Amino acid sequence: MSDNLPDEDRHVPPGVSRRGFLASTAAGGVVAGVLPPALIADQAMASDGPSSALSVTVNGRRHQVTIDNRTSLLDLLRERLALPGTKKGCDQGACGACTVLVDGRRVNACLTLAVRCQGAEVTTIEGLAAGEELHPLQQAFIEQDAFQCGYCTPGQIMSGVACIREGHTGSREEIREWMSGNLCRCGCYVKIVKAVQQAARKAGS
Repeated sequence: MSDNLPDEDRHVPPGVSRRGFLASTAAGGVVAGVLPPALIADQAMASDGPSSALSVTVNGRRHQVTIDNRTSLLDLLRERLALPGTKKGCDQGACGACTVLVDGRRVNACLTLAVRCQGAEVTTIEGLAAGEELHPLQQAFIEQDAFQCGYCTPGQIMSGVACIREGHTGSREEIREWMSGNLCRCGCYVKIVKAVQQAARKAGS
């Protein structure tokens, strides 16, 4: 008899009326729509796996959270700490969109387990500016028009900041080499290099 059912009734569980099924699914959608985003994120990240208490400083602010041991630093920043500036690109460490600084060293947040950052100081794109004053590299990206769609820009800037601090700005070729882990699908590489050079000169590197 099921073959004679209308298409809209084929996915109704046995023993449940179509009206009851529609009412229950509609109610579920309403509940999901009114839950606070933070609560939804916590529920989504909850699991039966082992968890740990994590204390980490992000952009100068100390956070203490309990997380699943498998949580990446990227998901911690975006889903738990509401810092969406760090972008999720390939999620495999190949594009650099998620680059942040951990104790001053650039890392791919998608490949870094959050539990490995116990007691660490993390800097994201949100933590670079000093109030209303942009970081010199942020300003250089604007002046050099070093972005198009902007999706990779936070990771490019964080990697560029580290590149300058590490002293890898002696030439355009050196900058390109040390920034090679950050991809720009819009092809703004020439202007990105110019922006890093400009900020490096201002920093005296």
